[in-house]
Amino acid sequence: MSSFLVIFVIIIYLAVIFYVAFWAEKNSKSKWVNNPYVYTLSLAVYCTAWTYYGSVGLAATSGLKFLTIYLGPVIIIPAWIILMRKIIKISKANKISSLADFISLRYGNNRFLGALVTIVCVLAIVPYIALQLKAISETFNVITKHNIIANTVINDTTFYIAILLAVFAAFFGTQHTDASERHKGIITAVALESVVKLVFFLVIGVYVTFYLFNGPSDIFEQASILPNFNKQQTINGLEGGFNWFFLIMLSMIAIVLLPRQFQVAVVENDREKYLKKVTWLFPLYLLLFNVFVIFIAWGGNIIFENQQVDADLFTLMLPLSQGHEILALIVFLGGFSAAISMVVISTLALSTMLSNNLIIPYGFLTKYSKGESSENTESIKNIRRIAIFSLIIVAYFFYRSFTLNRSLVSIGLISFVIIAQLAPAFFGGLIWRRASSRGAILGVLIGFLITVYTLIIPFTIDSQLLSTSFVNEGIFGIEFLKPYELFGLQLFEPVPHAFFWSLFFNIFVYVITSVSFVGNYRERNFAEMFVDSTKYGELNEEAYVWKGEAYVRDIKEVLTRFLGEKRTERALNLFYIKNGINKQTPYADARLVSFSEKLLTGSIGSASSRILIASVVKEEEISLREVLNILDETQKAKASNKELKERDKQKDEFLDTVAHELKTPITSIRALSEILLDDDEIAIDTKKQFLTSILSESQRVSRLINNILDIEKLASGKNVLDLKKNSIKNTINKSVAVVKQIAINKGIHLNTQAVSDVEIIYDEDRIQQVLINLLSNAIKFSNEEIGEVALKTYINNHKVEVSVEDSGKGIELNDLLSIFDKFYQSKNQTILKPVGSGLGLAISKQIIESHNGKIWAENRKPHGAKVTFILPFKLQ
Repeated sequence: MSSFLVIFVIIIYLAVIFYVAFWAEKNSKSKWVNNPYVYTLSLAVYCTAWTYYGSVGLAATSGLKFLTIYLGPVIIIPAWIILMRKIIKISKANKISSLADFISLRYGNNRFLGALVTIVCVLAIVPYIALQLKAISETFNVITKHNIIANTVINDTTFYIAILLAVFAAFFGTQHTDASERHKGIITAVALESVVKLVFFLVIGVYVTFYLFNGPSDIFEQASILPNFNKQQTINGLEGGFNWFFLIMLSMIAIVLLPRQFQVAVVENDREKYLKKVTWLFPLYLLLFNVFVIFIAWGGNIIFENQQVDADLFTLMLPLSQGHEILALIVFLGGFSAAISMVVISTLALSTMLSNNLIIPYGFLTKYSKGESSENTESIKNIRRIAIFSLIIVAYFFYRSFTLNRSLVSIGLISFVIIAQLAPAFFGGLIWRRASSRGAILGVLIGFLITVYTLIIPFTIDSQLLSTSFVNEGIFGIEFLKPYELFGLQLFEPVPHAFFWSLFFNIFVYVITSVSFVGNYRERNFAEMFVDSTKYGELNEEAYVWKGEAYVRDIKEVLTRFLGEKRTERALNLFYIKNGINKQTPYADARLVSFSEKLLTGSIGSASSRILIASVVKEEEISLREVLNILDETQKAKASNKELKERDKQKDEFLDTVAHELKTPITSIRALSEILLDDDEIAIDTKKQFLTSILSESQRVSRLINNILDIEKLASGKNVLDLKKNSIKNTINKSVAVVKQIAINKGIHLNTQAVSDVEIIYDEDRIQQVLINLLSNAIKFSNEEIGEVALKTYINNHKVEVSVEDSGKGIELNDLLSIFDKFYQSKNQTILKPVGSGLGLAISKQIIESHNGKIWAENRKPHGAKVTFILPFKLQ
């Protein structure tokens, strides 16, 4: 196929991606941009050129082992969702913009730790970016039938593609200095590319399985006679099982800690509820992407059995071998899409980490503290742009120098092992309060050095074909220190071997150091906030422990240098309103210090923001005990304040309802009275009707007032009970007599056969009031066709239990816990609004509780409701 045609298609495709990103930025509020599907599809940036080509290559040479890279994410998804909720809440509350910021903040804004995490990520991901460039270059050469790599940079198409990707990432990724802000354009483009690469991979999968062969069974039958086929399709016993286990563990860590995954999953998350969609859609995506991998691999092994064809290129070579160039071009675009998504998101994430955790805190912080807002803003953007270009250029030269003769999978797995060195510090910091920055730093360093020794050095020796006995004999000829068989362990393959030993020493050093050396108060403060995020999450700035002397004007001056005067004023005004603080106060408290650090974190990183704010305040040392005491007191104060607000809200609702209930009958009385006064010619019968209505409404007002007074007296304990020994059966009979005529009028039978007698101490008038209330409700809501209300008693040595059962339609589940609230009336009782004020059951509850009893409601089967109350024999 013509090189010019392929280049033209690439340019058109990139133009479409650029346009989608541009459109999404302009329409950032659109539902096409903000939805769980775009978010979930952006997570599929996990599927890179490694997935598109390398998985097929691995399946062709090692069988089912390719599944380990995808089983890990699928297995961990349920736990990932729970973990991610916590991580997203912490990140949003603290304006976290990168993985390095997150880890640095957990350990007290430790500047060196943030820089170390950044360096580890760069060393891990630059080869990974090189892997994508390798895939683009090789597949371009295959589809255009170029058999050699370009001799110079000038005539290498991959170099120009890399530059275009750098322009794309720099343009859409650095429009804001606050890196914690969402990049709608890039994420929407990545989501589109996730669809493109999946659809095109499914196309080639269907083509190989059902066009080149007659379905899965045909491929299997032909592949099964190939050499080593049966061995490749098994785990290979206990030794193979261990290798599978550690590769799955490695991919579990990667799906959380790869910088590109942290960027799309955490930094770019708009709404926490999107995670629900991820639970099933992301595993489904991975399943669809891998369903044809083994068939393409088998098909390639069959067709190219006696040919020297790179298994990584089977996906592209199979259609080309059959002369289907258009299909091959489609496959190329799918792989190209998979590669550029990873490159763009990875460089975006790494550029933020480089600027916020390495370049600014170790080079430009002094300059920024004296510069003007506009100058600082432009400088920060330029640093990130230069970082993006530098990362891609370095990755390009790495690809030309080191990766030409290595498989895609081998490069990717090395990156995974390097990133895994952050796992103890990251996960340990989320669950272990004692974890310290010193332990995290030493753990990462030791783990990384073990990885270098057991994996990176041997890999470099192999890729450069260096003549040395290091791999086979060990350093200084000590076999016990052979990199692939460290300490004599011969059970694992190179990657699981390096992963095992590096994590073993990493975790060991991390734990021992953290136990031996206690972190400072800042570390313990953030430890509490990270580990117990549910407990302290709602406290926001109030969970930040700080003691010292600070002036608002000094903090404001620092903020203005980065945010500008208008943005600073707006942010501080919102802060004062939210916290109820007088904006004229000259002194800053812990809340303002915390708020200011968070404002700066997105622009310059958590470590730098801490340094800048610390430079204008006088901070006092706080003991660990003080940290915990302050946090506990703050939480209690917050909870108490929340209760008071809820109580005030209930009081307001109560008064509103009282006013409404009084207004209705009073309005009726007034209207009828005005008619009687204004019209002298009203008939006697009409006058009597009006006067009867006035009397009835007056009685209603009187009852309502009495009920309100009753409930308030009972609630406040001012009501004095007339406690005497009474017969419960006698009280029940008196109550039944009061409502008997109402029941007869409605055709309801009152059944008291199950009532037993016992004498106990209670206020008979009050208990009769409860019984009449319950009986009236039961009669009102009973079904006239069934027509029965039953009273029952159950007596034991400690209490008497009285229940009233009706034959109505029962109580809605949502109402069961609320019917005893003041003025509560079920919204689904009848078509018409029920008669009554809604205070009867609330009064009944207060009366029963004043007798140290208990009252509750439940539904009967198959129909009806039951209200029960208990009176103890002895009042305490």
